[in-house]
Amino acid sequence: MSEIEAHITGTVWKIEVKPGDSIEEGDTVVILESMKMEMPVEAEDDGVVKEIKCAEGQSVHEGDVLVVLE
Repeated sequence: MSEIEAHITGTVWKIEVKPGDSIEEGDTVVILESMKMEMPVEAEDDGVVKEIKCAEGQSVHEGDVLVVLE
């Protein structure tokens, strides 16, 4: 299993995946909004989305787990 973490503090603007989706390294999984800029969070590994640990509109901090892959 691997975890995809927020690389900045911000607000979850959009979740691009759902549980069961197959993703590849480099795919955008979540878009964060910080300082009026949209910042994509990309997968660092291939995998299948097991769990989404955030919600659109939620504030997150750098290092928070957003998505769990299996």
